[in-house]
Amino acid sequence: MLAVGVIYAFVVLVDPFDTLPLSPPADRVPVATNARFAFPSLARSDRFDSAIFGTSTSRLLRPAVLNAEFGARFANLSMNAATAYEQSRLMAVFRTAHPAARMVLVGLDISYCTPGETEEFTPRAFPAWMYDGSLWRGYREMFNLYAVQEAGQEFGILIGIKRQVYGSDGYTSFVPPDSEYDPARVAMHLRDDQPFAPSPGSGDPSTWRYPSLDRLDADLSALTETTRKLLFFVPYNQGMMPPPDSPSALVWRECKRRVTALTARVPNSLAVDFMRPSQITSVDDNYWDGMHYRIAVADRIARDLAAAERGQTSPDYRLLGERDF
Repeated sequence: MLAVGVIYAFVVLVDPFDTLPLSPPADRVPVATNARFAFPSLARSDRFDSAIFGTSTSRLLRPAVLNAEFGARFANLSMNAATAYEQSRLMAVFRTAHPAARMVLVGLDISYCTPGETEEFTPRAFPAWMYDGSLWRGYREMFNLYAVQEAGQEFGILIGIKRQVYGSDGYTSFVPPDSEYDPARVAMHLRDDQPFAPSPGSGDPSTWRYPSLDRLDADLSALTETTRKLLFFVPYNQGMMPPPDSPSALVWRECKRRVTALTARVPNSLAVDFMRPSQITSVDDNYWDGMHYRIAVADRIARDLAAAERGQTSPDYRLLGERDF
């Protein structure tokens, strides 16, 4: 029992997820491979005044580039395969901690554009207590092997014997270095990728339900009017999009129409569409696979977003307005 107590004390003192109310001060960094454990503390951090939310299709946008373009302090809180519900939960944590946030960016993809009910969670573990504000409960939740493992990782970084893997601003590249880029291998991936073809609902598109967009509407409406809300449809490779005259293409079009209407309702918001034919989406060498673009393209998108914010036009994107529909 003494050994168990010592291990438990070690875990709660190290506090690998940086969430426990009585943690001793330390320069903790994200260590969890599952960002759902690592990001609540970043969402609460006063080091940031802005954040980007999304899935892996937004994870490669570098806060350092966004900061320079927007004059802000960004955390990239995009999570691999995150459902719209998981993104909403994390957005609520950020909103509570930053009632006067400067900017919120949301990368829109299939997680928002599927009609009908969708899953709330992925198969990945989701520590609800970190999102509910019941952080004292964390002292009970730390009594498990995963917490012990991550405490060991955190302690190793704190004392300098392990290398930090995950960025302190949420950004971590999950693609290989560009020096390993193999166009032939990428071409094989692109041939194997199937278009995202969500099934349309029945009846007129205006009657379809997009619950994820309804939730996003509520989340953005809860932000202060002074917070700038910038929504962008991510640039899938052209091969991931269904044929323009197909029923699935109508699902995407209706989703974009709903987002455009959302930005018309929510103060201080803008919608930008990169999911269209362009010199980004039509050039296969811009991608690792159908969804994930290269770092240089991510930086280009960050600069494009800043240009869109200034009202500038570009062949890379279009600014969505009611006249488009």
